[in-house]
Amino acid sequence: MKYLGYYNGTYGPLEEMMIPMNDRVCYFGDGVYDATLARNGKIFALDAHLDRFYNSAGLLKMEVPYSREELAEILKSLLKEMDDSEIFVYWQLTRGTAIRIHSFPEPPSKPNLWIMLKPGSLAAPSKTMKLITQEDTRFLHCNIKTLNLIPNVMGYQKAHEAGCDECVFHRGDIVTECSSCNISILKDGVFITHPTDHYILPGISRMHLIEQCKKLGVPVDERPFTVKEMMNADEVIVSSSSRLGLIASEIDGQPVGGKATDLWKKVQLSYFERFKKATE
Repeated sequence: MKYLGYYNGTYGPLEEMMIPMNDRVCYFGDGVYDATLARNGKIFALDAHLDRFYNSAGLLKMEVPYSREELAEILKSLLKEMDDSEIFVYWQLTRGTAIRIHSFPEPPSKPNLWIMLKPGSLAAPSKTMKLITQEDTRFLHCNIKTLNLIPNVMGYQKAHEAGCDECVFHRGDIVTECSSCNISILKDGVFITHPTDHYILPGISRMHLIEQCKKLGVPVDERPFTVKEMMNADEVIVSSSSRLGLIASEIDGQPVGGKATDLWKKVQLSYFERFKKATE
């Protein structure tokens, strides 16, 4: 199958799936999600993605009606229905189905599980990214992977219209993250990345890059950094589950990075090899 959809136990071609209008996602975006890549029938870093998914649900006071093992089994079983060997795996949980009202439904409704699978593969490690910057006007719960992504969508669209790949958010002088990725820098041999507070999503690839740096003896400094520091960095690194880790070559039309190529290639290669070994 090319595009597969799932809703509360029913699955089939994505274009044939139907949902009730009163699913709270339709009115409020009331839910959480997660996503990763699969290759050769194996879902990459599934445990880490499930950790984040269950944490996000808990922060929104949502109880996932499946154990971790049950949800993992559902995802793996759906993966077997796909024809391609490289797949993008997406799942989300909404608060349930109820007549529109801002407060939680009373009595509580059972959360709804959505899953979508489609062909998807890693970006080539040689790809470099062009970025733009924009003031971060999002709310103060960016650590929760919710479905409320309009500012992210608008930022990404702005980058797309400018012929760029991503939009870098900053609050005042402090860089937070991109519209769909984390952003880090290399400076003087140190990997610098914003701490996992409520201003950024705790990215799985960001976490993995930190782990790879530590294995390779590259110092890691989890601290906020400024737009000026980013522009003057030896390398600017954009990370996500579909990119793992790529460098930026341009921000707001100005060339950046290119000063720590050998060090970055060492870290990047170790991470891409980690992905390949986990999905062989």
